[in-house]
Amino acid sequence: MNGNFRNFAIWLVILFMLMGLFQVFQSSTRSISVAEKSYSQFVTDIESGRVSSVTITNNVVSGLLQDGSRFETIVPEGADVITKLENRDVSITARAPESSPFWSILLSSWLPFIVIIGVWFFFIRQMQGGGRGGAMGFGKSRAKLLTETQGKVTFEDVAGVDEAKQDLEEIVEFLRDPGKFQRLGGRIPRGVLLVGPPGTGKTLLARSVAGEANVPFFTISGSDFVEMFVGVGASRVRDMFEQAKKNAPCIIFIDEIDAVGRQRGAGLGGGNDEREQTLNQLLVEMDGFEANEGIILIAATNRPDVLDPALLRPGRFDRQVVVPNPDVSGREKVLKVHVRKVPLAPDVDLKVLARGTPGFSGADLMNLVNEAALMAARKNKRFVTHQEFENAKDKIMMGAERRTMAMTDDEKKLTAYHEAGHAIIALKVAGIDPIHKATIIPRGRALGMVMTLPENDSYSFSREKALARLTMLFGGREAEIIKFGAEKVTSGASGDIQMATNLARSMVMEWGMSERLGRVRYKSNDQEVFLGHSVTQSQHMSDETAKLIDEEVRKLIEDGEASARHILTTYHDQWEAIAQALLEYETLTGDELRALMDGKQPTRPDEGGPAAPKASGVPSAGKSGKKRPDAPPEPGLEPQPES
Repeated sequence: MNGNFRNFAIWLVILFMLMGLFQVFQSSTRSISVAEKSYSQFVTDIESGRVSSVTITNNVVSGLLQDGSRFETIVPEGADVITKLENRDVSITARAPESSPFWSILLSSWLPFIVIIGVWFFFIRQMQGGGRGGAMGFGKSRAKLLTETQGKVTFEDVAGVDEAKQDLEEIVEFLRDPGKFQRLGGRIPRGVLLVGPPGTGKTLLARSVAGEANVPFFTISGSDFVEMFVGVGASRVRDMFEQAKKNAPCIIFIDEIDAVGRQRGAGLGGGNDEREQTLNQLLVEMDGFEANEGIILIAATNRPDVLDPALLRPGRFDRQVVVPNPDVSGREKVLKVHVRKVPLAPDVDLKVLARGTPGFSGADLMNLVNEAALMAARKNKRFVTHQEFENAKDKIMMGAERRTMAMTDDEKKLTAYHEAGHAIIALKVAGIDPIHKATIIPRGRALGMVMTLPENDSYSFSREKALARLTMLFGGREAEIIKFGAEKVTSGASGDIQMATNLARSMVMEWGMSERLGRVRYKSNDQEVFLGHSVTQSQHMSDETAKLIDEEVRKLIEDGEASARHILTTYHDQWEAIAQALLEYETLTGDELRALMDGKQPTRPDEGGPAAPKASGVPSAGKSGKKRPDAPPEPGLEPQPES
C-alpha cells in the first residue's frame, strides 16, 4: 500500500508540473505572435492613420495595423484614447475581462506548495529507508530477523560442547511445547548467558537453538544499540522487543553483550551515560511490568565479570552456560564436522590430531582444516594428507616460514646455540611438557623457536612446573653467555625475559608461591576503570611490601638463570650436538632431539637412512598459548625476535 501511495503522489506531481509547463508555453506563444508597443508609439500610429482596428479590454488595447501586423499596448489611466481613435475613424471593439479557468487559478496558487511538500515527503521517506535503517530511522532496532529457512543450523552442526548443548535442550523443549512446563507451575528461564573464550561456538549454539525449535531468530550486536544521539539505545531496545512480540515465540540473540551491559556507575565526569540508559531499558524489557511471554533472550560474552549484577539476577539471565575450549574427545568431534567436505588421505587420523591440539578452540580447528586443505590444493593433490595437517599446525603455532630472509652465518650460529639451550633444558628438566620441535628457520617475527606441547589437557599449574619453565626460558640467554661471552649476547632473549618476569611476578603476587610473602594476593586489576568497577578502588600495598615483592621476583629469576647455567654445563656435549644438528638440518623433531641425547645422529630420507619422524613423541600439537584466559603464561618460546 505504501508503494502504491508513493507512486500516486509521484504521478500527481508530474501532472501538475506538465500543466504548469503548458501554461507557460501558451503565454510564450502568444507573446511571440503579438508585438508589444509603447503607449507613445501607439498614439503616433493613430495620428498617422496607421491603425486599422482595436479591441479594448480594461486598459489593454490590442489591434491591427494597416499593414496587417498585430500589436498590443497598455493605456495609462486618464488617457483620452477613445476620442483620438474616433477622430481617425478607427474601428473600436470593447470586451469584458476574461475570467481565468479554475484549474489555472489553482495551479498558479498552489503548485509551488504542492511541489515543495511532495519533494519534502519524498526525501523524508528516502531518509527513513522505508521505516528502518535510514538516516531518520536511528531509533529503530538494528536486529536482523532470520527465519527458519534462512541459514538453518541444528545441534548436529555443533560439536565439542556437549554439556552446553544439554543445558540448551530445555530451552528448545519449551519453545516446542511450553504447556509441558506450565502445567506443573514451572517457568522457563527468560535469559541464557553463554560465557566462554572467543571461537568456542557461542553464536553457533544460539543459532542451533533457534534451528532446533523452528522459531524466528533475531540477532544483534551489543554495540548496535548506542550511538551519538541521546535516547537512541533505549528506543532501539523497545523497538526490538516490539518486533519480537509480533514474532513470538522467538529468540533474541545479543552478541558481545558486555558492550551495553557493563556495570553501571563507571562513567567519567559525572554526566549522563547513554549506555546506562540503554541498559536500564533492557533490564525493564527483560523483567518489568509487562510480561514478554515466548521471548527468550540469549546473550554471549567472554567478559562476564564486567556485567552489571542486575543483568545477571534470576528473572533476567537465569542461567550461565559455560562454553569452554573442547577437550580431546570434543576436538575430535569438531574435526569430524569440519572435514565433512574435505577429501582425506588414509594416513589422516583425527584422534591423533585431536590429541595433538590441546587448548585449540573450535575456530582454531576450523582454521587448521582450512589451512591444510589450501596447502594440499597448492600442491595439486587430490587428497589432504597427514603432512598437510602437520605443516598447517606448524604454521599456526610458529608462523609462516621465511626462508627467503637473509641471515649471516654468525646469526645462524648464535640462533642455533640459543635454541639448543632451550631444547636441552626441555629434555632434562622434570615438569616441562615434552618437546615437539626446534627450528632456526625464521617464522613469523622470530628467528628461531622451540615448541613444547602438553601430553594432555592441563587445568592447573604447579610450582614445580613454574620453576621448570623459568629455567627453560633462560636457557637461550645463558647459552649465548657460555658460548660467545657476556659481551656478545643479543636482544634475542627479550621475549624470554618478558615472559619469565611475568611468570615470576604472577607466582609471587597472584598464586601465593612465595614463603616470605605468604598466601596473599597483591596484584590488582589495572584496567578496572574501564571494566565497570569503581574509579576510586585503591591498591592496599605498602612500599615495604612492594620492595619485598621485587626482591622475591628477582630471586626467582636468578634461581632460574643459575639452574639453566648448571644444566648447560653438565650436558655440554649434548648441547653442542643439538646446536650442530640445527645448523645442518635447520629443523629437528622431538624424536630426533631425543636421539641426539642418546648420541645418535638424525637421518633423513635423502641420506639413504630411515625417514625422520613426522612429529615428536607427543602427537602433533597446537599452540601452547591457546588456553584459558586465567591460565598462567606459556613459555612458547620466541627467543630470537628481530632487532
